[in-house]
Amino acid sequence: MDDTTRTTNGTDRRGLLTCMLWAGTGVIWTVAGGIPRSGLLGSAQAATPSGGFSFAQISDSHIGFARDPNTDTPATLAAAVAQVKAMAPALILHTGDVSHLSRPAEFDTAEKILGASGIETHYVPGEHDMLEDGGTPFIERFQKRHTPGQPGGAFYSFDQQGIHFVGLNNVTDLKAGGLGNLGEAQLAWLERDLKQRSDSTPIVVFAHIPLWTVYADWGWGTDDGARALALLKRFGSVTVLNGHIHQVMQKVEGNVAFHTARSTAFPQPAPGTAPGPGPMKVEAGRLRSVLGVASIAYVPGRSDLAIVDSPLGA
Repeated sequence: MDDTTRTTNGTDRRGLLTCMLWAGTGVIWTVAGGIPRSGLLGSAQAATPSGGFSFAQISDSHIGFARDPNTDTPATLAAAVAQVKAMAPALILHTGDVSHLSRPAEFDTAEKILGASGIETHYVPGEHDMLEDGGTPFIERFQKRHTPGQPGGAFYSFDQQGIHFVGLNNVTDLKAGGLGNLGEAQLAWLERDLKQRSDSTPIVVFAHIPLWTVYADWGWGTDDGARALALLKRFGSVTVLNGHIHQVMQKVEGNVAFHTARSTAFPQPAPGTAPGPGPMKVEAGRLRSVLGVASIAYVPGRSDLAIVDSPLGA
């Protein structure tokens, strides 16, 4: 399938799966009037609209992974960062699995590459980032704004140019089959955090494992994600960004637009098409075509954000 710009307008509000792409790597989100919309990197739709701002999504860098189909994950992360830097977004959201084994050297490498962008970057953890000491090394290095003293930690919120961003941690206490979990303390915090926002505030939620159930048999969903989504229903514009499954999938339910991004390290098979999840081998010359980033743009007074997906190096 060729990369195409998808908008939330006019899609099936009963939760139609609107897009599953394998041919691109980059998503740029343009925020127009409070709701994100996707488009292709390098396309006309990817440009930041007048009066708005854009931000980028990078996910699943897996620094430390070094076997087929990608023996040089630092190189593909660096290529993704260079591509994002050329778009000049206001900020970057990294939706987890910065590292593969939570080792200090892996964090060092990732921090150096991502820091070279010079762009403010916000992180949430993937399960691969939380393997050591309950995730404390990741939180202390990458999450300066996390909510201290909370069980599980690694969640927080911030505001920028009229949008309320919420970073969630659904990887600390994985459930049966690998399903993500938010937990009572985080859900209570989220309810308190959202109570302070008006219904018209554009909300962008970012987490590692999808909050909606993509494929339960592989743990591609969040056990208590529906409870978080219930708290978001009153808002007129909600965009939920995730990683973990290493492929682009989108759907819309009411005013909530879901987007799951590609990895910068390796692809995974489509749900149910293999015995299980994991790195999917592709020809060396095709690898970068199945890796990617996302860009999002916002324009005050418009009703949707624009999300752009395109291949690494496109």
